[in-house]
Amino acid sequence: QVQLVESGGGLVQAGGSLRLSCAASGRFFRVNLMGWYRQRPGKQRELVARITSGGSTNYADSVKGRFTISGDNAKNTVYLQMDSLQPEDTAVYYCNAKVKTYPGTPEYDYWGQGTQVTVSA
Repeated sequence: QVQLVESGGGLVQAGGSLRLSCAASGRFFRVNLMGWYRQRPGKQRELVARITSGGSTNYADSVKGRFTISGDNAKNTVYLQMDSLQPEDTAVYYCNAKVKTYPGTPEYDYWGQGTQVTVSA
């Protein structure tokens, strides 16, 4: 199976930076896409940013210009550099990967356990 292990969350003051990492491991054929979602208190989970294996990216409007997603295909790892953090970025951040377990099979969604990011005013 596929495991996603996240790291890098924490507490930071407004205007500060954090970098999240997520590594996929286990037995699989290919990771097609990796991304980050977040769930703010009292809100639904929402997309923050994602990147395909080919390097195409897209971002939520609320983080454009502040967050940068990047990936290392050889390590099946995705990073989220978060700059100019604001209190409204406080959330649990979840790593997501769309993975083909075997050639010719559909891709499936896998999720990390979540990492807390707290931004103080």
